[in-house]
Amino acid sequence: MLSNFIFLIITVLAVGLFIWQIKKIRRNIKLGREKKINNNASERLNKLLLVAFGQQKMFKRPWPAILHGVVYVGFVVINIELLEIITDGIFGTHRVLGFLGPVYSALMAINEILAFLVIIACVIFLIRRNITKVPRLTRGPEMRAWSKLDANVILITEIVLMLALFAFNIADLKLAAISNEELAGSFPISNWLVNGLNTFNVSALEAVRSVGWWFHILGIFAFLNYLPSSKHFHIIMAFPNVYYSKLEPKGKFTTNESITHEIKAMLDPSYLVPTLPEGVEPQKFGAKDVEDLTWKQLLDAYTCTECGRCTDVCPANFTGKLLSPRKIIMDTRDRMEEKGEHPAIFRPNHYKEQGEPRVKVTEEKTLLRGYVTPEELWACTTCNACVEACPVNIDQLSSIMEMRRFLVLEESAAPTALNAMFTNIENNGAPWAFSPSDRLNWADNLFVNVK
Repeated sequence: MLSNFIFLIITVLAVGLFIWQIKKIRRNIKLGREKKINNNASERLNKLLLVAFGQQKMFKRPWPAILHGVVYVGFVVINIELLEIITDGIFGTHRVLGFLGPVYSALMAINEILAFLVIIACVIFLIRRNITKVPRLTRGPEMRAWSKLDANVILITEIVLMLALFAFNIADLKLAAISNEELAGSFPISNWLVNGLNTFNVSALEAVRSVGWWFHILGIFAFLNYLPSSKHFHIIMAFPNVYYSKLEPKGKFTTNESITHEIKAMLDPSYLVPTLPEGVEPQKFGAKDVEDLTWKQLLDAYTCTECGRCTDVCPANFTGKLLSPRKIIMDTRDRMEEKGEHPAIFRPNHYKEQGEPRVKVTEEKTLLRGYVTPEELWACTTCNACVEACPVNIDQLSSIMEMRRFLVLEESAAPTALNAMFTNIENNGAPWAFSPSDRLNWADNLFVNVK
């Protein structure tokens, strides 16, 4: 009875701490500008099913997709067993869902097979990160100590959680055999490994079962509260981020509403520029800091898996430019947490505090220049390769373009070549430094017959 009460207290504290962190993240995301995204619900649901639930974009690279799929499905199915563990922990029951009979047996068998495959997948992922060192997972100014440690912590934790689950099942099988009782469920992997637990001492087996059970559930609670500080938070945020992702063609850029009105007024003197509602501030020209980006762009930052697929396909990055779309998104998250609230008990996401060199920035307390340099932004070719490659539909280009707009429209800080082009467009109606009256000079010596 006491252990049930202790378990209930731990469960309430773990869930409460997670909710507390989620509220902080929500407040951080609400730092962004308002943007209404509520159109085409059916198309959004379809994209949610394909990209988020179906992992559609992961399968552009088959092997990582299969391994990731095993971990993903294992995570979903094992969560069903989690309901049983919590119920048993609170009410003192044992395998409370055993009354489901064949359904329970099938569920446990699938659970065990997936848990075994998860261990294999995690070991392969660890090898890819630490021995073969896949470039996109290890290189880049943003892949600092914390990013590499975070990935390893999660993979090792998943392996340990699965081993604890097997220890619980194996000890339970042995205890049932000793007492000549039939254990509800089917456990193909534990039956295969049962001889590895070489003892028939009931007290020892009960201790192993208890330790395995507690270690597994406490590990899950710790994992739950670690998520907001980790790139693995994408297992939650991927779903809303995909639902609210951009439906328009990727090449279609947004426009600034106030500039649109000004141009319409220039072209049509009778056009009346609508007045803003009382208390509403006009939209800024571009973004200098996180509050100038939309809430969706900030949601992108919390959804990043740090997989590096965006940077891996970036043509600017190919040619040695500073631009890394992954870094832009990770910088946005770091700045958001610096300006807003820290979602975790500790602050692992702040690279600056690790004292390691990175892309040279200024001391400004803003996203632009304080984290992201103009050199990175102007290296972008706006090809949308990063957006297409992202498995969770992050729109890196939109954040890059907003910061570029600020440089051009608020600071006139575009590269020299672009400033010359802007001046020519303004004076000559074309990007070249020639008067409109001289445009046909090139045809003077062509001896074209004019009728």
